Amino acid sequence: MERRRRLFETEKVGGRAAYRFQAVTVAAGILLLLYYRVTHVPAAGEGRAAWLGMLAAEFWFSVYWVITQSVRWCPVRRRTFKDRLAQRYGEELPGVDIFVCTADPQSEPPSLVISTILSVMAYNYPSEKISVYLSDDGGSILTFYALWEASKFAKHWLPFCKRYNIEPRSPAAYFFNSEGHHDRCPPKELSFIKDLYEEMTNRIDTTVINYLKDHQPIVQILIDGKGQNAVDDDGNVLPTLVYMAREKRPQYHHNFKAGAMNALIRVSSVISDNPIILNVDCDMYSNNSDSIRDALCFFLDEEMGHNIGFVQYPQNYNNETENNIYGNSLQVLNQVEIAGLDSVGGPPYIGTGCFHRREVLCGRIFSKDYKEDWNRGIRKRHEQTYMRLKRRQSLSKGTPLFPEIMNPWATPFIYVFCMKNIYCLYEELLCGHTLKGWWNGQRMWMVRRITSYLYGLIDTIRKLLGLSKVEFVVSSKVILCGMLVIINIPIYEAMFLRKDKARIPFTVTLASIGFVILAFLIPIV
Repeated sequence: MERRRRLFETEKVGGRAAYRFQAVTVAAGILLLLYYRVTHVPAAGEGRAAWLGMLAAEFWFSVYWVITQSVRWCPVRRRTFKDRLAQRYGEELPGVDIFVCTADPQSEPPSLVISTILSVMAYNYPSEKISVYLSDDGGSILTFYALWEASKFAKHWLPFCKRYNIEPRSPAAYFFNSEGHHDRCPPKELSFIKDLYEEMTNRIDTTVINYLKDHQPIVQILIDGKGQNAVDDDGNVLPTLVYMAREKRPQYHHNFKAGAMNALIRVSSVISDNPIILNVDCDMYSNNSDSIRDALCFFLDEEMGHNIGFVQYPQNYNNETENNIYGNSLQVLNQVEIAGLDSVGGPPYIGTGCFHRREVLCGRIFSKDYKEDWNRGIRKRHEQTYMRLKRRQSLSKGTPLFPEIMNPWATPFIYVFCMKNIYCLYEELLCGHTLKGWWNGQRMWMVRRITSYLYGLIDTIRKLLGLSKVEFVVSSKVILCGMLVIINIPIYEAMFLRKDKARIPFTVTLASIGFVILAFLIPIV
C-alpha cells in the first residue's frame, strides 16, 4: 500500500474569486476600448495615422495582458513527501552529477565559486552518490588552486554541516549571517571552522592571478569518491570533485556556457554517468540542503514521474533593497507567476538551479521491453520565467486620441488603467514589497523598455536583415540614438518650429541647451 502513495501532491491556490472577477471585468473593458477604437477611426487626415497607431498598440497590449493572465488564473503549489521517499527507496537513490560553471576569476572571484561548490557538496544526500564538476572557461590557475583548497577544507566543512544541520551550507553565506543558527554548535568548534575558512580565503585572495588562453583540455579529479583516502574528519566518504577546463585557442571564441555544459555532460558520462544532473551558476549557492530529495520526489513518483523531465528551482538574491530601487526583485515572479506557469505545463529552464534527467538531455535507445527502475519528468513548482507589465497610455482631459472625460466611452479607458494598476500593486504588497517599491518597479520597467529592450530589438532586427555582415558596420548604438531622436521629434518641433500655444517657451529651450552643453563640458572622472 505504501508504494502507491504519492511522493508529491498538487494544491490549487485558493481565494481566486476576487481576482477572476477583476480579470473578467478588465477583459470586458479592453473589448469596449478596442471597439471604440475601431468604430471611431477619424477620416483621412493628420490624426488618422496616430489613431491607427494607438489601435495597434492597444491591441498588442491587450494580447500581452491576456498572456500574463494565463499564469494567474489557476496557480498551483507543490508539496513533497521526503519521508515517503526515504521509506520507499532507502539507500537505493540515484546518483547526482552537479555542474558549476565559471569563466572569469576577476568578475567571479574564486572564493565565491568555492562557496557554491562547498554548498552543493554538503547536500543532505549520500556523499558517495554526489559528483561535483567545475567548468573553468577562464582556464585560470587561481581557480584550480582555489578548488584544490576547497577539496581540503571540505574534509572539515561537510561533517560540521551535517553534525549540526546548519543552513545555508555555503560558508561565505553562513559566516556572513550573524543572526540565527550559530547557537547550534559549540563556540569553540565554530571558531575553529571559521578560522580555517578565513585562512583558506586569505591564501586564495593573495595568490597572483594567471590565465591560460591557449591550452589543451584539462580534466583533473581532485577528490575520487571511490578512493580509500576520500574521507572527511568523521570517516565518511567525500563527494567526487572534478576540475575541467575546455581547450582554448585565441583564434576561436568558444567560451560560452552552452559549450561548457555540453563538455561537462561528456566528461561526466565517463567519470560518474549519474542519471540526474543539477547545474548551478557559480554565484548561486544552495540554501536548502534537501533540494536533491525534493527534486527526486518528482522524478521518482510512480504516477507522474514519467512525465517530468526537469525540476526548476527559484532564484533568490541576498541584500535586496527595502524599496526595490532597481526593480530587480523576483518575489512576484517566484510567488505568483511561477506557480501559475506550473499549472499550464511548468516554467521554462532558466539556466541555473535546475535538475535534469540525463536521458532527457542525451536521449536513449528505444526498446519495446525497456523498463525503468524509476521514473522521469518535466517540471517543478518554482522558478523564474518572464516579467511582464505593460505600460499604460496617456490619459488626460481633451487629448484627441482619447474620449472626453465626461464621455461614457472614457469609462473603459479609466477602468482598465485603474484596475490593472491596483491589482499589480496588490500583488506587490502581497509578496512583501512596499508602495514605494512598487512605484520603483514601474519606473524601472519604463527605463528598460526604452533602453535595453529597445536596443536588443534593434540589434536582433539588424542581424535578421544582415546589416551586421556588410563591410560598413552600422553600430547598434547609432541606430538606437537615431530611434530616440525620431521618438522625440514632437519635442523638437515644440522647441524650434511651433508658433502656437503648444510651443515650448524660448527661455526653457535656451536653458535646456545650456544645461546639455554644460553636461558635455564636465569631464567624467
